[in-house]
Amino acid sequence: MRFRHPDGSVVHLSYCTNVHPAETLDGVRAQLRDHCEPVRRRLGRDRLGIGLWLARDAARALTNDPAELRALRAELDSRGLEVVTLNGFPYEGFGADEVKYRVYRPDWTEPDRLAHTTDLARLLAALLPDDVTEGTISTLPLAWRTPYATDPGAPRTARTALTTLAQRLDALAELTGKSIRIGLEPEPGCTVETTADAIAPLTDVGHERIGICVDTCHLATSFEDPGTALDALTAAGIPVVKSQLSAALHAEHPHLPEVRTALAGFAEPRFLHQTRTRTAAGLRGTDDLDEAIAGGALPDSTPWRAHFHVPLHAPPAPPLTSTLPVLRTALTRLVGGAVPLTRHLEVETYTWQALPAELRPRTRTQLADGIAAELTLARDLLVDLGLKELP
Repeated sequence: MRFRHPDGSVVHLSYCTNVHPAETLDGVRAQLRDHCEPVRRRLGRDRLGIGLWLARDAARALTNDPAELRALRAELDSRGLEVVTLNGFPYEGFGADEVKYRVYRPDWTEPDRLAHTTDLARLLAALLPDDVTEGTISTLPLAWRTPYATDPGAPRTARTALTTLAQRLDALAELTGKSIRIGLEPEPGCTVETTADAIAPLTDVGHERIGICVDTCHLATSFEDPGTALDALTAAGIPVVKSQLSAALHAEHPHLPEVRTALAGFAEPRFLHQTRTRTAAGLRGTDDLDEAIAGGALPDSTPWRAHFHVPLHAPPAPPLTSTLPVLRTALTRLVGGAVPLTRHLEVETYTWQALPAELRPRTRTQLADGIAAELTLARDLLVDLGLKELP
């Protein structure tokens, strides 16, 4: 979906396909047919943006066979779909029964991360619509905090990899006329947990094609104030390459038994749900929700937030809620000003099938309805900020 910002530029809204498990190119094609095109039809649009997740095997198949890449581009066109952004964070296995810590490997100290991201950049340059010259890719925020923190050479290795990537992106732009930018995506528990943590390493890299991806669920989970965070990035000259529109799980009174019971419904074995609370002594947290619920690991006199991407349009029932207000505030700062801070927005609720059983979509139709409802909410927020939806 495209929108005209009051400054005349085009802002793109898409939804991320990592909600649909697929490791192979055939699986990606099935996503387009079974999920993405039905969502577009529900919205009544001739064109829908999707943020593709291309796992390692799918990316390699496209990289190794130019004919397959041309065929994918043609299929996107025929189904009324367009790609201006990729989710380059998960490498493989995101649809596995247990993902947890595996999603953080390989990290930016490992050659496979640089090679995969380079492939993604080249593929995106070929997949961009003819009238679009800029693409974006979100990526791992350097590494999970361990063992990175105990390896004195890790920061230098990661910086070298990102600098090499920037040089490759420059060469790609010269060759294709397409500018691809990469955004580190701060996430609780990682080396770059907050937007503030991103400033030093990105300043060290010092390249306009390497910036930050602001995920509003992660921002909220770490109790970051959107205005303060975005002002600091602007002051440091760090570009907001893209933003993922998502909402975290919020528990206002975690000491209450009924709140613990409700939270337990979201503690599941597939994804990691880092949980945080803000105290007078600073941020406290656990790596997963079940650790917090078990008691003793977190103070429960202040609100808790968990890294669980809940549907934007359907916050959980009381006594829980979501951090949608944080998303609204962040979006206002991102695109509500005289000039947008970013032009690529991506709804990223990948946890539909990890929701408590009574909330999960049971059919493709129900899932498509839910994704379409999220995009409708995002569209309405953009229109309310003065953006005009384009055909």
